[in-house]
Amino acid sequence: MITRELYLGNLEAIRDWVYAPEYVEGMWMMLQHQKPDDYVLATNTGYTVRQLVQFAFETVGLDHEKYVKKDERYFRPTEVDALIGDYSKARNTLGWTPKRLTPELAKLMVNHEVNKRRN
Repeated sequence: MITRELYLGNLEAIRDWVYAPEYVEGMWMMLQHQKPDDYVLATNTGYTVRQLVQFAFETVGLDHEKYVKKDERYFRPTEVDALIGDYSKARNTLGWTPKRLTPELAKLMVNHEVNKRRN
């Protein structure tokens, strides 16, 4: 059965979304560094789940409000309202910086899936 709705939990949760290949690049840079240490790989920016979904739907010309529904069953029992990282140590020590922020990340993910289905 195909459903026309996407059910999500807390759409107002704020997250720092990082592009996976850039994350892996940062991990590789950590491994190359002469002294082991802890680093945060992030973008220093926060976007809500709602914004991420909006960016994704806009990529294919759809209004997310027609399809996305909030469902409290998907809320986390111990929700953290905002998770935003500070990558300054990784930048200063490793030279790592994020290149893609959430709007572009959402577009990349959607376009990848659209292209997979076309082939």
